[in-house]
This record gives sequence, structure tokens and C-alpha cells, in this order.
Amino acid sequence: MLTFYNLIHTQHAARFEIFRGDKVPAFEKPERANGVADRLLLRRHVLRTPDADARAVMHQVHTPRYLRFLQTAWQQWVALDPSNAEREAFPSVWPVRSLRSDIEPTNFTGKLGLYSMDNGAPVLVGTWDAVKGGADAAHSAALAVSRGDSKAAFCLSRPPGHHAGADFMGGYCFINNAAVAAQTLLNQGAQRVALLDVDYHHGNGTQSIFYERADVLFISIHGDPRTEYPFYLGHADETGEGAGLGFNLNLPLPAGSSVAAWFGALEAACTRIAVHQTDALVVSLGLDTFAGDPISSFALLADDFTRLGQRLAALGLPTVFVFEGGYATAELAVNTVNVLEGFDMAVSVSV
Repeated sequence: MLTFYNLIHTQHAARFEIFRGDKVPAFEKPERANGVADRLLLRRHVLRTPDADARAVMHQVHTPRYLRFLQTAWQQWVALDPSNAEREAFPSVWPVRSLRSDIEPTNFTGKLGLYSMDNGAPVLVGTWDAVKGGADAAHSAALAVSRGDSKAAFCLSRPPGHHAGADFMGGYCFINNAAVAAQTLLNQGAQRVALLDVDYHHGNGTQSIFYERADVLFISIHGDPRTEYPFYLGHADETGEGAGLGFNLNLPLPAGSSVAAWFGALEAACTRIAVHQTDALVVSLGLDTFAGDPISSFALLADDFTRLGQRLAALGLPTVFVFEGGYATAELAVNTVNVLEGFDMAVSVSV
């Protein structure tokens, strides 16, 4: 499997976050992707540098206003006060419900709040370069699969992307790499793309981007939003709107669900993808379904991730894997590579 590795992901490295009322070291950190890259090299995988510019595709899945802000946010932050160069920019206000979001404030604090769903995605000096590089990696992976260079490709980058919507960031996410990959596949001629999110947390940003579209079937298996982040999206009754009605499937599971329950949901997802007569598949590959993840509550173990890769291979589709969550850093590399090698092994057996 081809892997496109965004080497400059390390330019975004938040120092801390607020977790259950405490200021703690950030769970989303460079060691996550670095460990996966090391494991891939140890297993003799070849890592490629992204070779395509995703800028045009980014504008198809994100609004110009949001992208303009994100690209210049750090400069605006430092312009407020030169000493801000030593601080990370966290939002402190949010335009909920009756507050307006159609007018962009001129005040930076107001802008940052406008484009944030929470305080989990602070802006740093290297944030834009890191997330642009991630989009380039997703775009490159999708192009390689579209060209037939490989049956599957892996976009290895961070920060993750599936919580980022068309005009907002949050949950560690800024640019929606999975949406970039799906849009690239469409641009290259795919008529129907399925986007399967297996992260513990619902891909609210991805759902919102494609919710009124019929060219992307979005399916998410995740913790029940009544108790699990992101809380306000991901219920089973969300099935799409307008042209997208029937093209959104949420499979929420209670926190603590068994491995059998999770694979039952995966089987339902795979059945729906097959019925959809999909041309290509994008997988938002979150590995925080692991039993030892510090901020999640499912029960998968290392061998279960191999099984996941094998089941996805059985769909017989050109596939782009996009790295998302997973915060048990020591085990993350093994679990990630197990998915990819499980997929590759199943493909090689079927040929």
C-alpha cells in the first residue's frame, strides 16, 4: 500500500488542552504520527512525500472565508500583541443559537470564536503549514488510487480532520482531509464515493460537508453522542437532507460496547456500501476504538484492527485511508499498521 506522509505535521504541536476541568498535556501530538511512520518503516513500507497541491480541492470542501482566516490566523494573533508569539491562540467565545454567524467580526477574538466549535484546536505558528501539508497528503493519496497506481493508499498526517466542517475547526481538526480525499476521487471521475468513519468520535464535520449531497455516502460508527463527544451530532435519525436524503448513515453505539457489537455495526456499514454500488472508498481511520485509549470507551484489541482491514478489503474497492484519532500513543502504531497490513494481505489472497 502506498503511504503519503506529511513530514511537516510536526509544525503543529499544541502544548496543552483542558480535559475534565484540568490543564493537561495535549493528547493530539506529533508522536502519534511519528510512531506510525517508524512502524511502517520497520515493516519495510515505503513512505512518499505528498506530490500534489490540494488548494483547489480545499476550496471545494471549505468556504473561502474560513480558509482565508485559517491561513492568516497566526499573523493576526501576533499583530494584536507581539508577546502572543509565545502563546497558543485559543477561542473564548462561540456564536451559539440566536447569535449571528453571517458577519465576520473585525476583532480577532470574535473571528477565532466564529470559526471554532470548541477550544480543542488552538492555532500555532505552524498550524497552517501543517494542515495544508495534510490536505496535500490526502489529495496525493486519492490521486494515486484514481490513477490506478495502487489498490489503496494511506494518508499519514496530523492534526486529524473529521471534526472540521466547511467553515469551522474543533476537536483537534482544521482541514477535513477525508473530505479532500473524497472530493478528489469525484473530481477524477468517480460517480459514487463512500466515506466510512470508524473513529470513536462522530465525524460531525464530514457529515455536515456532505449532508445535502448524493455523490458521497457518509457512514459513521461511533460512541453515542448523548454521552460522547462531539455530543451535538451523530444520532441515528440524521439521514441527510435535500439531494442527500438517504446518503447519511450513523451507527452510534453505547460507550463500553463489546467488540462483537462494534463489528456488527461494521457489517451493517459494509452492507450499505455494497448496496450503494460505490466506485471508491475513503476511510476516516480513527484508532481510538482501542480498549486502552485514554479518552474513548470501546474494546478493540490489536488483532481486531487486522480484522477491520481484512473486512474493508473484502469490499473490493479502490480505497484511501486517512489517519484520524487514536491517543494510546504506544499502541497506536501497531494498531494502525495492523489495519493496513490486514487490508493488503486480504487483497493479495483474493488476487
